[in-house]
Amino acid sequence: MDSCIQELKFSHLHIPVTINSKFLVHPSSPTPADQSPRHSLYLSNLDDTVGARVLTPSVYFYRSSNDQTKNRESLVLKRLQDALAEVLVLYYPLSGRLREVENGKLEVFFGAEQGALMVSASSSMGLDYLGDLTVPNPAWLPLIFHYPKEEAYKILEMPLLIVQVTFFTCGGFSLGIRLCHCICDGFGAMQFLASWAATAKNGRLIADPEPVWDREVFKPRNPPMVKYTHDEYLAVEERSNLTNSLWETKPLQKCYRINKEFQCRVKSIAQGQDSSLMCSSFDAMAAHIWKSWVKALDVKPLEYNLRLTFSVNVRTRLEALKLREGFYGNVVCLACATSSVNNVMNDTLSKTTRLVQEARVRVTEDYLRSMVDYVEVKRPKRLEFGGKLMITQWTRFEMYETADFGWGKPVYAGPIDLRPTPQVCVLLPQGGVESGGDQSMVVCLCLPPSAVHKFTRLLSLND
Repeated sequence: MDSCIQELKFSHLHIPVTINSKFLVHPSSPTPADQSPRHSLYLSNLDDTVGARVLTPSVYFYRSSNDQTKNRESLVLKRLQDALAEVLVLYYPLSGRLREVENGKLEVFFGAEQGALMVSASSSMGLDYLGDLTVPNPAWLPLIFHYPKEEAYKILEMPLLIVQVTFFTCGGFSLGIRLCHCICDGFGAMQFLASWAATAKNGRLIADPEPVWDREVFKPRNPPMVKYTHDEYLAVEERSNLTNSLWETKPLQKCYRINKEFQCRVKSIAQGQDSSLMCSSFDAMAAHIWKSWVKALDVKPLEYNLRLTFSVNVRTRLEALKLREGFYGNVVCLACATSSVNNVMNDTLSKTTRLVQEARVRVTEDYLRSMVDYVEVKRPKRLEFGGKLMITQWTRFEMYETADFGWGKPVYAGPIDLRPTPQVCVLLPQGGVESGGDQSMVVCLCLPPSAVHKFTRLLSLND
């Protein structure tokens, strides 16, 4: 394997976790929700896409500090709880719940028995027994709280923020978070997390910038004007062997650390094949991953059309629509590149990179408004996986910098298990307390066992 790419291994283990207590955390002082028993909040169609109807899980690991104070666990829990109660005054929508109103649209509502859910847990293991804490591991699932017999993708009347604090015998702990994507996108989540962490670290409420709701900015036009086909949402009959390869076998979660030199090499290859190609490193790497994945899975039939989707942050592309500083709602659109199996497999890297680049550039304010209107008219009810690979970029988020609650940066910050949605590929920053200025990224995706060797070879450009 190319020295610029490292296949990462994780331990297959069982983590014993005991739930010690569960309690609701309410805002520490009155909020607008307390002023009216019928208070509710509008969600835009960017918040209310079918793909946002999830509680996004992530976990943060913190090593033991030199502080061996008696009752340290209760002090850690109290600091996190008190800071969360303070921050929820400004981020009070996270203490509400979701319900469906007319035409299946969601809104946030409030009640006396609501609040964010906090869970205190403990494990009889030390962090050192968990193996490499820089590689997302499905074995970490017990560190994220789920209700017994909880339905998959259930969000109605669920807490919109669920936090599990798990203490390990070494004195370290993990913070397992499930945050409703309808309330905020990744950038909004980082804004909230930064406020919570800074408040815990400093012992006083810190919110810079102060959060604003303002979801009405993205109300649909009347009448709606859908100007694009929005292939990313189309229901496509799965006529290839792709679904069978990933959903009906037992896929493996694989992770690869790719350094900056290799990322630049892939971009250079794409631009070397076409001197007119103006692309980003992401465009080239996304195309390279897509091509490698399709070839490794040996997708058939060759004439079947595939889709590569990825989210684009539209904040910097808004012109007529204006957002106030502190807006933490969803301002992302799915970009979609389409091509036949044959072309993805056999076209040059530059041609496939151009497809990705064109899809990314196509996402403008006009495209976003068309998408808002499309959701208003169609209101898609199910995720469409036909012929699709979805790339999610966590590399854009300052997860490590924002998550210092007073115990230093986390050793790891990110997702856990991709296997429930095996057509998702996640790009993670190389972070942690020892990463320094490392600009490597970690590529995580799912593969059937039979495809692992071929994918690894193709990803490494050893074809």
